[in-house]
Amino acid sequence: MNHSHVLTMMGGSAPAHRGIVLFSERELAQMRRVGRLAAQLLQHLEPLVQPGVTTQELNDEAARWTEAHGAISAPLGYAPAGLPPFPGSICTSVNEVVCHGIPSPKQVLRSGDIINLDVTPILDGYHGDTSKTFWVGQPSPLARKLVEVTEACLTRGIAEIKPGARIGDIGAAIQEYAEAQGFSVVRDMVGHGVGRQFHTEPEIPHYGQRGTGLKLRPGMVFTVEPMINAGKPGIKILGDRWTTVTRDRQLSAQFEHTVAVTETGVEILTLP
Repeated sequence: MNHSHVLTMMGGSAPAHRGIVLFSERELAQMRRVGRLAAQLLQHLEPLVQPGVTTQELNDEAARWTEAHGAISAPLGYAPAGLPPFPGSICTSVNEVVCHGIPSPKQVLRSGDIINLDVTPILDGYHGDTSKTFWVGQPSPLARKLVEVTEACLTRGIAEIKPGARIGDIGAAIQEYAEAQGFSVVRDMVGHGVGRQFHTEPEIPHYGQRGTGLKLRPGMVFTVEPMINAGKPGIKILGDRWTTVTRDRQLSAQFEHTVAVTETGVEILTLP
């Protein structure tokens, strides 16, 4: 789950630049546990993404599974900066919905849809944040290409992460590839630090210039979660103040991992 407007300071470890926290090995072990759980939740939900299923059914199964595994769902009731409490346990973003789609019993998946499932369980006080876009039944050629390119953008962005690299390197790699494929990068939503708090510094834009931005240091933990649009990058937030759609109503896809900067490179924390 992404929110570009709110950054809260994370308590705990040794402070770093501008309120950024560097995680201890003990804290990283906790993040690996909850990250693995988040990845397993997506794995559990994947076969349920079928024509005829409602987004509410996916939400309810995610809530049941999360509770059965001793965790709680961070999105449920989350209300940063005066926003209304988020009513779902997960975000279910279908087709033109960029992020923060609200599960509904009235929203029935149809063959050809694409849907991003964004999950964030909390286990022993630590957040594991990951998302993946699935296609429902038979995707159109455009939908298939968009989903594949977005996943490749995530991979390319993460490949830039190592000590001494800069945040701009991540966004530049994503932007270069997305735009070369004829797509655009959402500017208004960013990756973020995560740990004991849901959203912390640093912000991770998915566009930018190489060699700019904060220098990465071992122990930093944050999400990389590019949102790639089939049309233009503009977005609009609907009246519920959560659901974010493409302004031109073209398709949008997203993939997300939580990662840690290591002494030698990067570790993806949200793998099953």
